[in-house]
Amino acid sequence: MAEPIILETHNLRREFGALVAVDGVSLQVRARTLHSIIGPNGAGKTTFFNLLSGNLKPTGGRIVYKGQDITRLPVHKTAHLGIGRSFQITNIFPNLTVLENIRLSCQALGRDNFRFWKSHRRLQQYEERAWTVVNQVGLAEQALLPARMLPHGAQRKLELGMILAPDPELLLLDEPTAGMASEQVPELMALIQTIQAGGQKTVMLVEHNMNVVMNYSGRITVMHHGAVLAEGAPSEIAANEMVQTAYLGELYRNVIE
Repeated sequence: MAEPIILETHNLRREFGALVAVDGVSLQVRARTLHSIIGPNGAGKTTFFNLLSGNLKPTGGRIVYKGQDITRLPVHKTAHLGIGRSFQITNIFPNLTVLENIRLSCQALGRDNFRFWKSHRRLQQYEERAWTVVNQVGLAEQALLPARMLPHGAQRKLELGMILAPDPELLLLDEPTAGMASEQVPELMALIQTIQAGGQKTVMLVEHNMNVVMNYSGRITVMHHGAVLAEGAPSEIAANEMVQTAYLGELYRNVIE
């Protein structure tokens, strides 16, 4: 039996003056799956994520999350509904420790948000949750180090932990492997896969690494010039001639040879 639809868009559109960055995108994402969005640079992938998370407002169309219209909701309200978002550039507090970064992310969606100077005892619930997440993403040994001291791969894990801190149901991960050494990528993706499956979470992934996309995705949507070019299972996308012409070309052929 197919999983229920957790997120859907209907003719979603975003214009920047004469530029149409997202052009009538309609798709459905099933709960507890890993759904990748791919396409060439300028295809509208990050803008699409910004619309889903509430960082941008659409020019037209609708976004429905778990049956609720969230088209016009700001980012802090979509976060409270259970949507977590990462960005292409690592977004952490470099001078705070790993634990403090994650604890503040826990606190941000709690009743004590922005009460940064409260007694440590009053923040115990967030501290406990932060330790749980620190262990979940494999950063227990670095928990008390300033985040700036972490190598890039570990900073990506920290960012994932900050997204997981309030326990979202839908994770929007924008190029999580960007800038990582090739040998670090499988470890991060295995972690994401474990979190997705073990926590029954839904992951939407924007990614240029075709090894990652083809090996970990349950379903793939290909965007081109702001619109959906194709959608299907990895094997279907790899064999799609339009996708080969518009985006993959020799790239994926080289991967599988």
